[in-house]
Amino acid sequence: MPGANVMQAGGNTEKYVDTKRKDDVRYANILAAKGVADAVRTSLGPRGMDKMLSTANGDVIITNDGATILNKMEVTQPAAKMLVELSKSQDIVAGDGTTTVVVLAGALLKQCLNLLSKGLHPTIISEAFHKASEKAVEVLTAMAIPVELSDREALVKSASTSLNSKVVSQYSSLLAPMAVDAVLNVIDPGRPNSVDLKDIKVLKKLGGTVDDTEMINGLVFDNKASHLAGGPTRVENAKIGLIQFQISPPKTDIEQNVIVSDYTQMDRILKEERNYILGIIKKIRATGCNVLLIQKSILRDAVTDLSLHYLAKAKILVVKDVEREDIEFISKTLNCLPIANVEHFRTEKLGHADLVEEVSVGSGRIVKVTGIKKMGRTTTVVVRGSNALVLDEAERSLHDALCVVRCLVNWRFLIAGGGAPEIEVSRQLGAWAKTLQGMDSFCIRAFADALEVIPYTLAENAGLNPILIVTELRNRHANGEVNTGINVRKGQITNILEENVVQPLLVSTSALSLATECVRMILKIDDIVSTR
Repeated sequence: MPGANVMQAGGNTEKYVDTKRKDDVRYANILAAKGVADAVRTSLGPRGMDKMLSTANGDVIITNDGATILNKMEVTQPAAKMLVELSKSQDIVAGDGTTTVVVLAGALLKQCLNLLSKGLHPTIISEAFHKASEKAVEVLTAMAIPVELSDREALVKSASTSLNSKVVSQYSSLLAPMAVDAVLNVIDPGRPNSVDLKDIKVLKKLGGTVDDTEMINGLVFDNKASHLAGGPTRVENAKIGLIQFQISPPKTDIEQNVIVSDYTQMDRILKEERNYILGIIKKIRATGCNVLLIQKSILRDAVTDLSLHYLAKAKILVVKDVEREDIEFISKTLNCLPIANVEHFRTEKLGHADLVEEVSVGSGRIVKVTGIKKMGRTTTVVVRGSNALVLDEAERSLHDALCVVRCLVNWRFLIAGGGAPEIEVSRQLGAWAKTLQGMDSFCIRAFADALEVIPYTLAENAGLNPILIVTELRNRHANGEVNTGINVRKGQITNILEENVVQPLLVSTSALSLATECVRMILKIDDIVSTR
């Protein structure tokens, strides 16, 4: 009977073992995970569709970034959640290919269903898939092209390819070189093979179009300078202090009220308050500081109207409400030290810049610091957009482009795009499978077939005939044309390297390895136990 094994033990004794539940759980897990993969499949490639996501609080997001779509989806099935985590992992490792990795996992799970229905044991399938993924990474590495960081054109081509599938693809000629320059600016000569994207600050500003996006060799604050009491909004030859203390009257350690019943007492309190604030500002002014950056405080007001008035009289430009998480970036950029106490305010702790000024951008104003002396290895990009949806998507797209360039810094190899590597790996794995014996051969053949989902989906999303395209692609690769891929714009098969459609090797190898790892884990689950 189906779903049961009858084992002979001794003479006439029979033992009944029910395996139907295990099969059902496996089948349900694979179907749930496959459903998640199918949801994002139409977003793959330059002609992929976008998704409109409506969040619980009424916000709307329009994107085709796999990690963003899955992150916002409310997935409850445990195995389906693993695909969401898979997309996040790809985002952390490579930054791009978040849709590809989920689509690959979905195709591998589909092949698992076929293999399981033929009676193959999950462990055998899992082991064979592991061997296939290792072989696939070898094939990809063999067909990769080395690239040098001095070859700026190759880096720009790679960044452009990642932007081609985005909503803002028409601006790739502006954003791709900007992403390359931003990453090259922050590479530390002491650690030439690693880039920290925290050193690149992306600031969103509503108004204008994506064309108005600019990279600033300096520092930008998203809040305007304090205008109270006519304080300065432009300072040349700036000496900048970054403070973490408050210029306001101190609070008592315990909650208490002071009742003032006499005008003379009130005057005395106000006088003491004025003297206290003046004492702080005199110490600040004595160092020659003329620009003050004040960290936002949750204990008490960082500044009061009175302190802003005296700061304006001292001709000090004030930028208040600096976020705590930005302190490290600001101090690194300005090459200054954050000051936690007014007693530690010293000239040597100040940063120096040629110009600090408040400028109008879109519907708001920003403070721009340029000509910084001994500037740290950081960069700021001000992204513009006509509405909040475009602005958010432009930021996500720029992040992907930055990650692609970071991948090339970490592992300096390029590979063709357009489905070329997947078809080549599929062809070589198919040939390798024929040389093997037993079930491994059968499973690796299935793995090779699953890889065809990428070119198939690219063709399908571009409105081409997928069967015709994939068959022609396989034929061209069998004739030795390893860099032949789908040219979505021309609607035909061409040498994709000559079309400048390239991507980092790390994006392809991590997508294959992570997808295989996730599928192997789902495959070996035979029961779901609730511990609630």
